[in-house]
Amino acid sequence: MSVIMMLHLEGDPGKLEEYAAANKDKMASILEKAKGKGLIAHRFFGNDSGLIVILDEWPDGESFQSFFEDAQGEIGPMMQEVGVTNEPQPQILRVLDTPDKYGWES
Repeated sequence: MSVIMMLHLEGDPGKLEEYAAANKDKMASILEKAKGKGLIAHRFFGNDSGLIVILDEWPDGESFQSFFEDAQGEIGPMMQEVGVTNEPQPQILRVLDTPDKYGWES
């Protein structure tokens, strides 16, 4: 069963959107690296209080770690550009077995 990687960052969601729009090739390059390591799904989320959340679905935690280590040269500068102020600490979450599952191909 796959896992969810969740990463909370303190930064500017608007700057992230601007960076992504102005650097489509860089974003595509990171995405292709992730897909090559097994990425199943990926989304950025944010709010007006300076919170950026990244949610990914991966086959396992090791696949994410391999990608994250290989892509640091691209991810680090992007995080600096959008004003991330905290050290990234990805969390790997497993799906809990509960009877109220809905969506994501329950």
